[in-house]
Amino acid sequence: MTGEATAQPRARRRITSLEVLCALLVVAILGQSWLRDVLDVPALSTGATVFVAVCVQALPFLVLGVLISGAIAAFVPARTLRRVLPRHTGAAVGVAGLAGVALPGCECASVPVARRLMGQGVAPAAALTFLLAAPAVNPVVLVATAVAFPGRPEMVLARFLGSFATAVVMGLLWARWGNPDWIVARALSRVPDPAEGGRWRAFAETARTDLVEAGGFLVLGGLISAALGVLVPRSWFDVLGAQLVLGVAVMAVLAVLLALCSEADAFVAASMAALPLLPKLVFLVVGPAIDVKLFALHAGTFGRRFAMRFAPVTFAVAVCCAVAVGVPLIGGAR
Repeated sequence: MTGEATAQPRARRRITSLEVLCALLVVAILGQSWLRDVLDVPALSTGATVFVAVCVQALPFLVLGVLISGAIAAFVPARTLRRVLPRHTGAAVGVAGLAGVALPGCECASVPVARRLMGQGVAPAAALTFLLAAPAVNPVVLVATAVAFPGRPEMVLARFLGSFATAVVMGLLWARWGNPDWIVARALSRVPDPAEGGRWRAFAETARTDLVEAGGFLVLGGLISAALGVLVPRSWFDVLGAQLVLGVAVMAVLAVLLALCSEADAFVAASMAALPLLPKLVFLVVGPAIDVKLFALHAGTFGRRFAMRFAPVTFAVAVCCAVAVGVPLIGGAR
């Protein structure tokens, strides 16, 4: 023994995200005059408006989704969910699609709920069916569509049928060809059934974790949507009025790029008076199924391997279902 205490290495303190946020706020407050001059550009103002609109529209429903996710994890035992859903995968997919009618929410809300359903032992095919159906066939979206297209009940019916068919077809395709290895392990991890006294703590922890993970990717999707919204001139829509096939293709891609909330997209589609109803229907069916915001959320929640496979197939199925339903119901009407 030398009598000298062994020097312990000092732990390096990490800078937290909260401290970074506070520092950025201080810089913004001190330099607000300079920032106002730099950012006083019409394109930046438009992009900022689009970004804020996407995030403000989606955030309440994202919060609703994580609250439901936390409630499922804390208060609904896995055995209850397995007992409610049919054991046959095809029947479970159909029930999950109809369950989407009961949840008024947007696509951001359905992602954490679908993840939690998988974690509670629900078949991924049924959870993914619910993920696609909930934001597109719930009463809030259908009422908004009816208000946006007055005197056009066929648009409401066509949107319901096209979106429901998209969800069910994707669920069946996953049941047949999906690989669980494409989904990251943390998305499938189940929260253990807590003791009676710990349910509210489990609820709070699950909701907080899901909100932090999904919120970051929502912001990323909102930034992409804002950038693309500035780069797409509105005058282009006038050229598509007489080009039905081109209009369908462009509106399908535009639905992916604009990343509108499903409660608001009907009003945007209705404002494009130069287009026939069929391209508008494709826009309304594709948007809630897959867009840049959802792709980011899917990649962050289920993994990049899943998102890279799920997104293009969903896009193709949504376009095909919308056209298959729209041609007999609305044809080339305006």
